[in-house]
Amino acid sequence: MPPSALPRGVHAVLITSGHLRNLDPHLQVPPLLLVNSLIAAFSRAALPRLALPLLRRLLAGAHPLRPDSFTFPPLVRAAPGPASAAQLHACALRLGLLHPNVFASGSLVHAYLRFGRVAEAYRVFDEMPERDVPAWNAMLSGLCRNTRAADAVTLLGRMVGEGVAGDAVTLSSVLPMCVVLGDRALALVMHVYAVKHGLSGELFVCNALIDVYGKLGMLTEAHWVFGGMALRDLVTWNSIISANEQGGKVAAAVELFHGMMESGVCPDVLTLVSLASAVAQCGDELGAKSVHCYVRRRGWDVGDIIAGNAMVDMYAKMSKIDAAQKVFDNLPDRDVVSWNTLITGYMQNGLANEAIRIYNDMHNHEGLKPIQGTFVSVLPAYSYLGGLQQGMRMHALSIKTGLNLDVYVTTCLIDLYAKCGKLVEAMFLFEHMPRRSTGPWNAIIAGLGVHGHGAKALSLFSQMQQEEIKPDHVTFVSLLAACSHAGLVDQGRSFFDLMQTVYGIVPIAKHYTCMVDMLGRAGQLDEAFEFIQSMPIKPDSAVWGALLGACRIHGNVEMGKVASQNLFELDPENVGYYVLMSNMYAKIGKWDGVDAVRSLVRRQNLQKTPGWSSMEVKGSVSVFYSGTQTEPHPQHEEIQRGLHDLLAKMKSAGYVPDYSFVLQDVEEDEKEQILNNHSERLAIAFGIINTPPGTPLHIYKNLRVCGDCHSATKYISKITEREIIVRDANRFHHFKDGHCSCGDFWTSKW
Repeated sequence: MPPSALPRGVHAVLITSGHLRNLDPHLQVPPLLLVNSLIAAFSRAALPRLALPLLRRLLAGAHPLRPDSFTFPPLVRAAPGPASAAQLHACALRLGLLHPNVFASGSLVHAYLRFGRVAEAYRVFDEMPERDVPAWNAMLSGLCRNTRAADAVTLLGRMVGEGVAGDAVTLSSVLPMCVVLGDRALALVMHVYAVKHGLSGELFVCNALIDVYGKLGMLTEAHWVFGGMALRDLVTWNSIISANEQGGKVAAAVELFHGMMESGVCPDVLTLVSLASAVAQCGDELGAKSVHCYVRRRGWDVGDIIAGNAMVDMYAKMSKIDAAQKVFDNLPDRDVVSWNTLITGYMQNGLANEAIRIYNDMHNHEGLKPIQGTFVSVLPAYSYLGGLQQGMRMHALSIKTGLNLDVYVTTCLIDLYAKCGKLVEAMFLFEHMPRRSTGPWNAIIAGLGVHGHGAKALSLFSQMQQEEIKPDHVTFVSLLAACSHAGLVDQGRSFFDLMQTVYGIVPIAKHYTCMVDMLGRAGQLDEAFEFIQSMPIKPDSAVWGALLGACRIHGNVEMGKVASQNLFELDPENVGYYVLMSNMYAKIGKWDGVDAVRSLVRRQNLQKTPGWSSMEVKGSVSVFYSGTQTEPHPQHEEIQRGLHDLLAKMKSAGYVPDYSFVLQDVEEDEKEQILNNHSERLAIAFGIINTPPGTPLHIYKNLRVCGDCHSATKYISKITEREIIVRDANRFHHFKDGHCSCGDFWTSKW
């Protein structure tokens, strides 16, 4: 091996290796200096197996020598494990080299924290008679690496109390802990600390402040630091661009990128990652192509997997899922993040089946071990499709990999069980996990809400307040939705006021949508309309859609016209709104109105979303569509016979079909056939045929359950003595003994 290929410092060892045998005291170079130099060289070269034996030679050679204060620090740095560090600690104590030597003690602190031995590190640190700034920094940075954020902040307070002034390393170590703790006030305190100690002009400190402010959503403060910097490097620009992208100020992020280029700073891969996400959120197709071309010109699409993953994510966010798949297919190397990004992309575009297919390809063919992001990507797909058994297998895999203890994975599991009708299991997970973040609370409150347990959801929010967990905007979306599902209008109004006056949360479109939905469902249409008129932001399609849905329930055609006119302007390609308006006209027999709306749909070449219901039996999911099946189910004839028998029994029990839910102008016998072939009834008949008597049936429907099917399912639950759980587009319906958990609140009233 040529000398140039050797690790740093080892060539010096080769030159002097002839002296290692006897440590001759007559050498011109003092032997202890020689040994210390060799130990330091081996330590820098990451060769502990060569460094540690030198100490034994030093102590037990023909001419024993006493180590000095320069011997132990590099030895401790070279320690391969906690046992070696403990042995060196004992040796240093025995030789009396620790207490007068801050360097040796500091190196031990660093070593113990490197191996996660926080208690031992504290003991060495506390026994130091004097502690300089590097010693404090060693303890602080080690606590931060071990994610002991609260301990690090406490230690910094102790440092300040003892009158020790920190440096740039002190600040850069502790600042990220503000993000871990989610503590904005602490970030401001650290900024003041930097100004007080003359560190606010340090490039390293300014970059750290911008990064922390950005991650805490404090964009004003981040820009204030950025604007006051005399010198900006690549890290500065990356931090401020990322802060704006993550904070939703995507146009500002793109503008800052142009400013970076004008200033002569060349972007790197991390710059392009933030920029790609920003242009995707802007919906800028030309900008996306420019970013992709830049990445290709630099060779990053094939030479840097991070850049390749960013391109997949960019196209997926722009709903260009075919382009995302093409970029993914052309990646020369794929890591688990590549697969997670594509899975998430399919799920974001509502393609849950494809997301699961991609995960299965990853699992079966690539053999990659799932990480946290894998579970967080694929579990929502199982939740969406109601794939309970498949989701439970993922739960088992999370336990096997130890990721079931991860708060994000557990939150997704809570969401899975809640959306698959297993509320008891969801509550069990919630009650047996750490709950210091809002995620688990939001998931279980939302789950209780869609099951119609509004009072329980509100009770949990009170518990959340007692445990001093600060709610966020998602919490109040879940609460308002729960109030809407349970008809708790007064409580909903109170929460809408509470989030603004007590928690300082500015309502966003989702909050306004929930309020309109809640008021509308409760029949307070005039108040809902006035609420929309008084909104400080422009109502979006979701707000007007909530009003239109309420108008359909309560038969207010005139207000429905107003809502639909706004919807046709805001979201002209969403066929669902045309269908709702057409159905309103059909309900009152105004067929000219139906024809007018349908002609609009035909002129714009829009396709109606087909209604479907799915059911999982023995690990396989079967999907049924309303009306005539394009590809009849293998058990089609058996299902039809089952439906015919059920209909006869239902009529004997008092069921009368409600033909108002048939929106075609046809004869009554045909209307009965149409109702009896709604997708949820096909799924229920399939479940009865393929499961033992008494087995609960779990049905998942992409649209809202119609009033007649709601009534029919109550009869079926009583006749078959089964519990039938139906999750539709709005909520869960638990049918048992002829009753529904929604108390018929969620069904059409006309």
